[in-house]
Amino acid sequence: QGQLVESGGGLVQAGGSLRLSCAASGFTFNLYAMAWFRQAPGKEREFIAAISRTSGSTNYANSVKGRFTISRDNREKSVYLQMNSLKPEDAAVYYCAAGRTVIATSGREYGIWGQGTQVTVSS
Repeated sequence: QGQLVESGGGLVQAGGSLRLSCAASGFTFNLYAMAWFRQAPGKEREFIAAISRTSGSTNYANSVKGRFTISRDNREKSVYLQMNSLKPEDAAVYYCAAGRTVIATSGREYGIWGQGTQVTVSS
């Protein structure tokens, strides 16, 4: 059974950077598109970024475009989210997800989810 474990969250000042990591196990990583979502208290889960199986394609939410970068290492079975110029509104629990799909923005396309990592941004 597939498993995803996120790490790298924490407290950062506005304008700062964080790099989230997600380690995969229990499934054939290079057959899955990968994505990051986030959910803030009282808000719906929000798509952030996705990357195709071979890193040939990426997609970003408008709210993070130009500030966040998604990448993956199929040998390490990991996906990353580099977050720069963080804003207080970026604070949320960030989730890694895997799906047997082309890159998609809907959470319904992803069948494997991590437990999440908290990102807090102080103003």
